[in-house]
Amino acid sequence: MKHNIILADDHKLFLEGLIQLLNKEETLHLLYYAQNGKLVMNYLKAHPELDVDLVITDIAMPDADGIMLNNFIKETRPATKTMVVSMHTDTNMVDTLVQNDVDGYLSKNAAADEFLEAIQTILKGEKYFSESVKQAYMNSVFRKEKDTMEMLSTREKEVLKLIAQEYTTQEIADKLFLSKHTIESYRKTLLSKLKVRNLAGLTRYAIRLGLLED
Repeated sequence: MKHNIILADDHKLFLEGLIQLLNKEETLHLLYYAQNGKLVMNYLKAHPELDVDLVITDIAMPDADGIMLNNFIKETRPATKTMVVSMHTDTNMVDTLVQNDVDGYLSKNAAADEFLEAIQTILKGEKYFSESVKQAYMNSVFRKEKDTMEMLSTREKEVLKLIAQEYTTQEIADKLFLSKHTIESYRKTLLSKLKVRNLAGLTRYAIRLGLLED
């Protein structure tokens, strides 16, 4: 059984090289390729009957970039995997793609063997991120967490920890010898500072910041 692959990249030489690489693989079938994301979207809309296993896309492309294409695929074809290949390891882009369930992110500097390894890993249902991308992303996450810890006051961290431990507003107020109204004010401030919408979001942040480890 061959896996159907679609490519999107506006760099002609890179696209041609990737086409040659895929055509050598017996288990991979290059279904379609284009030089921008919009053409791929139009192709997928025109052929809803086709099973597409993986879309490999660049980020920076005219008309529709790789982020738009990834979002379109995840919304309209959730079974289709996506892999981004790019010269850029911009951590904001990586974070956006991770939040939108991209299945892989690979540097264009990767060797042919790593490209094939990434493709096979993703087709098996696993995620694949090249080492340079993972390192840049993790460094960014650690920096953001450090900045967040410095942004929160000691009292805000205490309240956040107790919220994550499932204490009620009144119980937190009693523990910290504060009024219920004051705790509600802290909760609203935390929601605003951490840019989350509810208590579940606050709990996830407390875990990420390591507040529940002791």
